[in-house]
Amino acid sequence: MAATIIDGKAVSRKIKEQVQTRVENLKQQGVVPGLAVVIVGEDPASLTYVKNKKKTCEALGMRSDLHQYPDTISERELLETIEELNNDPEIHGILVQLPLPAHIDEFGVILAIDPSKDVDGFHPVSVGNMVIGREAFLPCTPHGIMKLLEHYEIDPAGKHVVVIGRSNIVGKPVGQLMLQANATVTYCHSKTNDLPSYTRQADILISAIGIAKFVDRRYVKPGAAIIDVGMNRDENGKLCGDVDFDDVLDTASYITPVPGGVGPMTIAMLMGNTLQSAENGLAKDKSGETM
Repeated sequence: MAATIIDGKAVSRKIKEQVQTRVENLKQQGVVPGLAVVIVGEDPASLTYVKNKKKTCEALGMRSDLHQYPDTISERELLETIEELNNDPEIHGILVQLPLPAHIDEFGVILAIDPSKDVDGFHPVSVGNMVIGREAFLPCTPHGIMKLLEHYEIDPAGKHVVVIGRSNIVGKPVGQLMLQANATVTYCHSKTNDLPSYTRQADILISAIGIAKFVDRRYVKPGAAIIDVGMNRDENGKLCGDVDFDDVLDTASYITPVPGGVGPMTIAMLMGNTLQSAENGLAKDKSGETM
């Protein structure tokens, strides 16, 4: 029997509708949630992604500011931009599109963002709070994955979750969120020996390695739920994931397609984080008024 296809477009649409309702509520109180996106250089994939963010912001009634710079910008100039955005009361979320040119220290740039505006969830304060289970902006892709599982009533509690990939953006944080959801988590990566022996134990298999169609049925336990975070091009230049979708379709119980699976969720969660930041700011202002 073929796997149930997890429809990220439909789930993200529901989340965005909820966000839009809350945005309207904030606007009635005089607050327009604002997202500032900073992009350096002319990477086509990054530009497309940024354009989609701007379009979604505007569709939901949010403010979207784009700060685009040539890849010759100095690190000092970039940090000055971030400082200005930190101090701008109309900007609630700051997102710096990665990767940055080699002459700019990525970690230093992330560190410069005010954690209360860190809607990407990459600042060490956000990451630390996430790991110890305190309130924080969660990284958008891992948070989106959790929401997909929740929507399809796939409960990670007591399940064995295997994550292929250990990036700070997806691999590491999604494992932490699964741990908090009471799963048993195994991380696999490029130095893992006999990878299939681990992945075939997974009740939920998450692949975030960026290798087209790497995961085929040899890696999958029958009945596993598969979350494909990959965004690659196949030999024909067609968009595809890390998972050989057609090959594993009859082995898995659930699977995310590429495109249309995890991708739409990432932007939806970003919008949710920006809205949350604006709501936090309003609550803080109100508590200040009553003191």
